[in-house]
Amino acid sequence: MAMMWDKKKQIAVSEEVDSIKAAMEARALAEIAGFGETEQYMIATAVSELAANSFRHATKGEVTIKILDRKTQKGIEVVVEDQGPGIEDIGKAVEDHFSTSGGLGLGLPGVKRLMNEFTIDTERVRRTKITVRKWVHKNVRHDTEISSRVHKGYAR
Repeated sequence: MAMMWDKKKQIAVSEEVDSIKAAMEARALAEIAGFGETEQYMIATAVSELAANSFRHATKGEVTIKILDRKTQKGIEVVVEDQGPGIEDIGKAVEDHFSTSGGLGLGLPGVKRLMNEFTIDTERVRRTKITVRKWVHKNVRHDTEISSRVHKGYAR
């Protein structure tokens, strides 16, 4: 008998530990979707960062993770929504080293690099919704770019 897998998970974010729960769920669904171990942890890292931001800036939010299964593509989509203050300047928020919380400012830019698609929808003083997607095998170009930079770094 075939085992049934839940292809969608929703995780409420109301305390810091919920970002870890969301990351674990994301990794599990990424495995079911067919991602290799490295990509599973890339997705989990992105989800952990987004969920932590939701708690840090809005004190509560929700993470929805689902497997995307289209005729020609398979992947994972993560939507993180909160009713917090919104993002004042999206352009700055996705720049390396920009932080409103005193951190390193690598969170959102890192998420953007780890995933294939990245969208922010925000209303100042009302809400933020971030949607990210990663596709199985579509990330070949992304991995090649990282590999190319690493090799250039060693070649010097």
